Amino acid sequence: METSDNLFPDRNNIPEQFNLPFPIIQSEYLADGEIREWKGEFHEVYSPIFVKEGESYNNYIGSYPLMGKEEAIFAMDAACKAFDNGKGEWPAMTVEQRINCIRKFVVLMKEQRELVIKLLMWEIGKSFKDSEKEFDRTVDYINDTVESLKSLDRDSSRLSISQGIIAQIRRAPLGVVLCMGPYNYPLNETFTTLIPALIMGNTIIFKPPRFGVLLHFPLLKAFKEAFPKGVVNTVYGSGQKILTPLMESGKINVLAFIGSSKVADILRKQHPKPHRLKCILGLEAKNPAIVLYDTDIDETVKECITGALSFNGQRCTALKILFVDEKIINTFLEKLSNEVEKLKIGMPWDADVNITPLPEANKIEYLNGLIEDAQQQGAKLINPSGAQSEKSCFSPAILYNVNSKMRIYHEEQFGPVIPVVSYKSIDEPLNYVIESDYGQQASIFGKDADQIAELIDTLINQVCRVNVNSQCQRGPDNFPFTGRKDSAEGTLSISDALRVFSIRTLVAAKETEINKDIIREIIKEDKSNFLTTDFIL
Repeated sequence: METSDNLFPDRNNIPEQFNLPFPIIQSEYLADGEIREWKGEFHEVYSPIFVKEGESYNNYIGSYPLMGKEEAIFAMDAACKAFDNGKGEWPAMTVEQRINCIRKFVVLMKEQRELVIKLLMWEIGKSFKDSEKEFDRTVDYINDTVESLKSLDRDSSRLSISQGIIAQIRRAPLGVVLCMGPYNYPLNETFTTLIPALIMGNTIIFKPPRFGVLLHFPLLKAFKEAFPKGVVNTVYGSGQKILTPLMESGKINVLAFIGSSKVADILRKQHPKPHRLKCILGLEAKNPAIVLYDTDIDETVKECITGALSFNGQRCTALKILFVDEKIINTFLEKLSNEVEKLKIGMPWDADVNITPLPEANKIEYLNGLIEDAQQQGAKLINPSGAQSEKSCFSPAILYNVNSKMRIYHEEQFGPVIPVVSYKSIDEPLNYVIESDYGQQASIFGKDADQIAELIDTLINQVCRVNVNSQCQRGPDNFPFTGRKDSAEGTLSISDALRVFSIRTLVAAKETEINKDIIREIIKEDKSNFLTTDFIL
């Protein structure tokens, strides 16, 4: 790996398009419909990108508020007041009215595209191309969510009559949602819960992820202008100080969280009325690739590298361990090593960059600990530049001869380390999946349709997506995204998300003449936003 002087940029050499000309000092937050000035302590934000200034390096890029219990409770009270037990302006709106607010938000959001993309690069080290993709995919997701809700509402716009009962069945909001996304996709995955929760009529308390806070700052004004007072409220700071009082209040109806199971368990246990708390969780995964002896090795290596190392392997859907048939293991490892060594390490704005700086301060130390543990128990580092590091940059490492005694065999590394296991019997990788605590996805690489079919029928009862000759992945967004075991609760796709953040409710009446007259009058004169046959075009 290159030295810091060659790897990290001089301030004067950063392309103007990507430079942050000044620190982003976020002194504002959104609560109860107002953008408020913060007067308390701040948390300093440091980028994984170290910039050379003279003889030293600087990676300070800004700060955001460090709130406490008082501000958290204020935000919660604002969200509760805006919901008002379902009588508030937002939950009482028609679906079409809420859609119009979402559309206004998208227009305002797109005005901040350039700055949000730039902050994605500087806060979490995501490449320019991937940062653009994350922003644009999020806009597409919001627009697709609108269309999906229109379709759902159309299906609900008719009355049903069964066994002498007239009914209309629609979906109603659940209440106040505490929404927290992950740092690896701080915009997109946050919005895959926040937007459907909003559009279904819930009110929101939004805490940005620990890395990727500042990039939400440019959107505060959009939230304020697009939605009624108190519908969206932001909180920042230590989870213990702001999340604990929120959960202990018992006023949170839905916990939408993407992160570690340890944190999710703590939050859930703090709620005094657990049966009233609905949890939508995206948690850890240890997705395996099973490489069969008859696979196209060149194509499989290419797909495994993309699956294991896209955004430095910092994806819950990344391939976290590779099981390779012993008949082809030597050829596979040679080609895997050769291709990994070709990957470009650099800054997010570098052309064709593959590996960028890691945002977590102690991540390299953690990855080295996994590698040392594996080596002590017989694993070998295969590629020449593997595990070399310079400040926040870490060269991808391929570990071979990995076995169940090693931490890397079980732990989700969430970084650029590829553990490889050779197997004699196909039962070995299958048993790994069966015995694993996680059950998100798996990938199969091979050509034998009979063997692949047999593997599918076993794996599909252990994980929620089996990928054939392709990496594990989330998209397309209209496909269900979830996990078994300790990997997830709830299903997120464009249509599924609308359902998990709402509940089926109905108005029912006996099919008598007086009830028919009442229903006709309510519908004809638009007396109810719920009991209506209006059709959204």
